[in-house]
Amino acid sequence: MFRIRENEIADAQTTTDIWRIMLREIPPIAAEYFVGGADDLTTLKANVLAFQQTLLAPPGAIKHKELDTTTNVFGQELSLPFFVAPVGSLRTLWPMADAVASQVAGEFGTAMALSTLSQTPMESVAEASNGPNWFQLYLCGGAETAKRGISRARDAGFSALLLTIDTAVSGNRIVHERMKPMDAVSSLFSGPRKLERALHRVKLGPQVLPRTGWLWRHWRDGGLLPFCNIINEHGEPMPYAGIGQQLAASAVTWSDLPWIKEAWGDQPLIVKGVHCAEDALRAEELGATGVIFSNHGGRQLGRAIPSLQIVAEAMPKLRAANSKLDCAMDGGIRSGLDVLIGLSYGLKAVGLGRVTAGGLGAGGHLGLTRALELIKEDLLRSMELLGVQNIRQIQQQGEKFRRQSMVLGTEHIPQFSF
Repeated sequence: MFRIRENEIADAQTTTDIWRIMLREIPPIAAEYFVGGADDLTTLKANVLAFQQTLLAPPGAIKHKELDTTTNVFGQELSLPFFVAPVGSLRTLWPMADAVASQVAGEFGTAMALSTLSQTPMESVAEASNGPNWFQLYLCGGAETAKRGISRARDAGFSALLLTIDTAVSGNRIVHERMKPMDAVSSLFSGPRKLERALHRVKLGPQVLPRTGWLWRHWRDGGLLPFCNIINEHGEPMPYAGIGQQLAASAVTWSDLPWIKEAWGDQPLIVKGVHCAEDALRAEELGATGVIFSNHGGRQLGRAIPSLQIVAEAMPKLRAANSKLDCAMDGGIRSGLDVLIGLSYGLKAVGLGRVTAGGLGAGGHLGLTRALELIKEDLLRSMELLGVQNIRQIQQQGEKFRRQSMVLGTEHIPQFSF
């Protein structure tokens, strides 16, 4: 009943193909949370364009019998140099989606990073995989609520804590707000504008009702669930509607790192949302063992520089400062070749956010498996064509084979998809 698009998923040749299947499966009112970015999407598009404008100069006549894609990052050995980045509200795409993503990540020998803004219990996420799981932390609800989440994550077996620092307030996601998503999910029987909200739901019918598979799965899964990993002092989960105000009320500052590190203990503490080498070094001084360079997928500051540019500017400075940080990035990665380009700056791994959302929305386990297969296959092919045998060679030889494009304009570059 309500079968997924198995043949289309199997025939997908790029993650863009997977993304387009997701858009056919998920109604826009639900998909836009994962599709959009801040303001006029400048940073979202720039994240992708920065990779597309990076070219490579491969040496010839090199052939390796075997390739090694293992990497060690944040205290974990991964079979592949990419991981599932933390993305909130994945359960609006697929039932128990975070646990599904954890299972798929484990099957590929890599890690799953769980967002605080998940509607899947962290214990279920940890149990779904025999691979490493990392917990991404927001301070929603304040310090005591965060400490409860930290303790719970540690007890569930999460092996690294990712602290996001670039959410002083929510970004200005214009298209999403124009859709009035909260009018679609709030009660019709309380609060102001009851008639307006009721009419809004009626207008959503043409985009929701034809997607019977999604509608059936979403209803069977419980609908729009609260954030079950944010538990207040009364033992109640944070409702879905409360996130914007919570982020603004509990923004992270550098003074929070000491107590967070103390609460977490000796396992790796990773600072995510780092935009410059100076912040990375400050995080290291305060006890962080790694950083993730990220502009939140272009969803926060509307004119933030692309993630790859952050990496290009920061990594030489960290080397000059003899930093011991493990470094990763996310933002703009859509292929295995993008993964290779990111690693070429010396990164240990990269995170996949929208690729994960696209795979889950296209078809749960099957969709995400195909998406990660495409990334892996393209990475292996790119390594062979570039003549590198392992991740270490990519990191060491990156400056030698990486070039900036001399082709003016963007007409030769594929039209932006996601």
